Amino acid sequence: MRKILFFALCCVVLPAVAHPGHADASGLAAGLLHPFMGLDHVLAMVGIGMWSRRQEEPLALPLVFVAMMAIGAMAPGGFVVANSSIAASVAATGVLLAAVRLPQWGAVAVVAAFALLHGQVHGHELPGVASASGYLLASAALLAAGLAIGKSRVTGVAIACAGFWMLA
Repeated sequence: MRKILFFALCCVVLPAVAHPGHADASGLAAGLLHPFMGLDHVLAMVGIGMWSRRQEEPLALPLVFVAMMAIGAMAPGGFVVANSSIAASVAATGVLLAAVRLPQWGAVAVVAAFALLHGQVHGHELPGVASASGYLLASAALLAAGLAIGKSRVTGVAIACAGFWMLA
């Protein structure tokens, strides 16, 4: 039942197009809301949380993700990646969850790269410390939700399909 509910919630989340409409948004509330406003965030964060359950140290991936996302958000504005990179990371997250088991160091490296991408794209949309703090807290909550849901190959396939759909 939890998996069906998760999938249904993912279907009603607004699709990601770099989350338009946040140009004037700032503050803690904007940061807290931001990760829930795009399918890319929800699927990536929950998927990474779920994938982390398959690792030797389940908390390592969520912690690395939040830390590297913060670093990506603080990087100079000249290195802003395309949304297609975010969609590709969502697709890859689904594939990893559905079919791939990496050693802990490999999983950490992949998650760190994905987090830098997400931090670059979404961190620059939310100016200010309060916005960034809310963004990181809400992202951590989504990662924790995925960790609580557990591992599911079926959900991994659904996340991969959604990521490929976002790329189209």
